[in-house]
Amino acid sequence: MTKSSSPLRREWLLVGIIVLLALAVGARAPVFLTWRNALDIGNDSAILAILVMGQMLVLLTRGVDLSVASNLALTGMLCALAAKAWPALPLPVLVMLACAIGAGLGFVNGWLIMRFQLPAIVVTLGTMSAYRGAIFVASGGAWVNDHQVHPAIKGLPRDTLLGLPMLIWCAAAVVVLALVLLRWRREGRELYALGGNPSAALYAGIPVPRRLVMAYTLCGALAGLAGLLWVGRYSIAFTELAAGYELTVIAACVIGGVSIGGGVGTVSGAVLGVLFIGVINGALPVIQVSPFWQQAIAGAVILVSVVLNARADRHRGRQILERPAAAMQGASA
Repeated sequence: MTKSSSPLRREWLLVGIIVLLALAVGARAPVFLTWRNALDIGNDSAILAILVMGQMLVLLTRGVDLSVASNLALTGMLCALAAKAWPALPLPVLVMLACAIGAGLGFVNGWLIMRFQLPAIVVTLGTMSAYRGAIFVASGGAWVNDHQVHPAIKGLPRDTLLGLPMLIWCAAAVVVLALVLLRWRREGRELYALGGNPSAALYAGIPVPRRLVMAYTLCGALAGLAGLLWVGRYSIAFTELAAGYELTVIAACVIGGVSIGGGVGTVSGAVLGVLFIGVINGALPVIQVSPFWQQAIAGAVILVSVVLNARADRHRGRQILERPAAAMQGASA
């Protein structure tokens, strides 16, 4: 947190880029600057914002969770199957079920990393495939289609409150909770200390294993919540749900200034990263870019942004492959 001035400048620069981008697109297609379009971008970005808050907690500890999209898909499928089997389940129970399943999958990641002292990228790469395969086992390869998805699950992201979709309210609540955790709770501040200098964190008495498991468990819980919302929003659950979405989540974090080297990042920056990707994805169809080019252009813009951000933090970014045990051994030597 000693580099607070640098993230602040980065965030204002990102705000300027987003505003300029919106004005440029709006000059060509005025419909882009309407309230209706802003709501659509917010609605489309809400699930990404929830996932980014969880991924940010993990990145702050010098880790990474590549299994968030598989966690989302597995949790969404299990919740859809549970609601299909027991239609009397109330919505609060389904939400708690989604968070519990997601948290359990995240806990497995954290426990494996700490128990066997493995790099986070290796563990989560393995669980990414394992969770994706578990969807096939649970569903038998079948889809849960629109007419089979429980009405309560479909209704949650589509309802409105005070004129705003519930999906945006859910994302806003998660962002506020992440802000409270990282700014005012000792547990959140310890994540910064752990990512900034693991050896110093151990000497300072921070329970490093417990904090690492906490970060992965919270990341998993948010992925589980996102899975339920995803199934409700799109009214479908299948094996390849959100395939590859973990890269978009990490890209939003890096664009928002969250260092993959750990210890650096703010909630406001991560939200701006989500907004940047949301504006890009919303602008291309409005200015009538061919659907064949939309994904390629959006990917190229995100890639350039990530490269420009990573150049400023090149050496710290390499620490993503560092084994947690290395820091502990250094502290105990």
